[in-house]
Formats: sequence, structure tokens, C-alpha cells
Amino acid sequence: MKQESKVSLIGAGNVGATIAYSLAMNGSCHEVILVDRDEERAKGKALDMSQSASVARSHTVVKAAESYEEIAGSKVVVITAGSPRKPGMSRDDLLMVNAEIMKEVILKVKHYAPDAIVVIVSNPLDAMVYTALKIGNYPRNQVVGMAGILDSARMASFIQEKIGQGFGQIRASVIGGHGDDMVPLPRYSTVAGIPLTDLLTAKEIDEIVERTKRAGAEIVGYLRTGSAYYAPAKATAVMVESILKDTRQIFPCAVLLDGEFGGYTDTVNGVPVILGENGAEKIVEVTLNECEKQLFRKSVDSVNKLINTLKEKNFFGENK
Repeated sequence: MKQESKVSLIGAGNVGATIAYSLAMNGSCHEVILVDRDEERAKGKALDMSQSASVARSHTVVKAAESYEEIAGSKVVVITAGSPRKPGMSRDDLLMVNAEIMKEVILKVKHYAPDAIVVIVSNPLDAMVYTALKIGNYPRNQVVGMAGILDSARMASFIQEKIGQGFGQIRASVIGGHGDDMVPLPRYSTVAGIPLTDLLTAKEIDEIVERTKRAGAEIVGYLRTGSAYYAPAKATAVMVESILKDTRQIFPCAVLLDGEFGGYTDTVNGVPVILGENGAEKIVEVTLNECEKQLFRKSVDSVNKLINTLKEKNFFGENK
């Protein structure tokens, strides 16, 4: 393990705390710092996790920060802070309130941990990645959003449910924005290397694609008072571990585009990237057919509407 393996979590709610727990149990880093407006809650969760780490004989130490100064020296900072999505509320509804929260947080992160790779989990995801990049004036490799890993995992679970076999051998692929306009790619999805199109009918694949798009809302509907956190947290932990260990694995992540996938610029969307110690080290451009290109264009347009709303309100001020 690399010596530099301190991770800070901004937001100790369900998602943030579960990310911290996953990292602590795996011993992925030497120290986890929890930052939360409710300091007492963060202290209680940190103490509980530290004791859990002792049970697991993990060397990871979990602490609650009394101020942002304690995130100094972090290799990775994960931001989950934001207003939660409630039943009937779209991710778009969260735009302005969570943009203000992101602005407040990212200025502190940039001040105390300027070299940290920043992983965004807050919704609406793609717009929050863009906000962090612009407010923090970061190079694009330094800020990545967690979405594609989660969406791909959800698609894989629905494939598993549909075919009833190949457990652990399913690889699903989803790109695009994290929302209703995500772009599941059945052509790049396999079971033990067998193309999904050889195993299921077009109708069955369409059913999986549509359920994948609604997966988050489906869970919100069942929970009634919250949203998903186990899968989002595990997906984020996988990203953090890839950065800490410099595995340079390819994951779908939300990043700033600069001419890729047909010339899109100054926008954020989910695409395959090589994720290593320097963050999003390289975008991997996959070949899309005409239908997939149209869906990806729709996804970009959807994210751009949010970005343009922020610009129209002069949200970025001198940072735009």
C-alpha cells in the first residue's frame, strides 16, 4: 500500500458513513476523516467504525474532524454532502440548493487539501462535478464523479435476476449522465464473455435498460424516507481504492469532456476512464453506433440544461 493513503469524507450521512466503513473494513487506507455539520453524529460513527476495525483487525483509524483543517494531507476527498432526494423529487430539483452546498465545501477542500483527488457523489451528480471543477479551478483529472460504476452494477443485478445464472460473471456497461438520460450499452455487456444480445431477446434487454434508468427512484419509493446508500457507497469505495492503489482500472466515471465522443466540450458526462493515483488519467473512447450516439447526445443535452441554469444565474461569478 502507498504511504499516502489518507481519505476524508465530507458528509457522514448514510452514503458517507458507509463509504468510510467499507474502506475501514478493507484496510484500504491508514486514516479516514469524517467531516459533518453534525459533529456529534460524526464522532459517534467514527468511534463505532474504529471499534469495528479492531474486530476486523484492520489498521485503519477513523476520526471525526472538528474543523476542515484536519483533511490536510488527504490523498482523496469524497464529497457526499447535500440535500437528499425525496420521493417525487428529481435530481434536477436539487440543483441550486446542492450547488450552494458544493461551493461552500469545495472552497474549503481546495484550501486545506489542494492536491487531493476529489470524488463527487452529491446529486445532481454531473452538474455537481462541473460545479466543483469550476469553483475549485481544478484540472479535469482531479475531479471525478461516481455514477457509472453504480449504474452498471444495477444493470448487472437486473441481468442476473433475468437470466438466473452466471452469477459473478456479469459485466454491464452504462455511460452518460447519472439520471433518466443515462446510456446503458447492451452491446458492451456480457455474461462470462458472452454478449448479452446472445442470451436475451430485444424485449428483455429493453426491460432491463428501462429498469436500470429507474433503479434509484425504485429504491426511493420503497424506502419512502431516504435513498439508496449501500451500492452507491461500495461503488465509491471501489473508486477510492483504485486511486489509492494506482490500479489504473477502467471505470465509467463522470468527468469533464474536452472534445471526446464527438467533440463535446465544457460539459460533464459519464464515460470510461483510466482511474489511478492521478485521478481520471485518460478517457477511453468506445465506438458508439448511431442509436447510442443519439442517446449520448441526449444525455449531454440534459446535463447542459443544468449547467446553463447555473451559468444564467451567474452562479460561478469570476470562476466561470
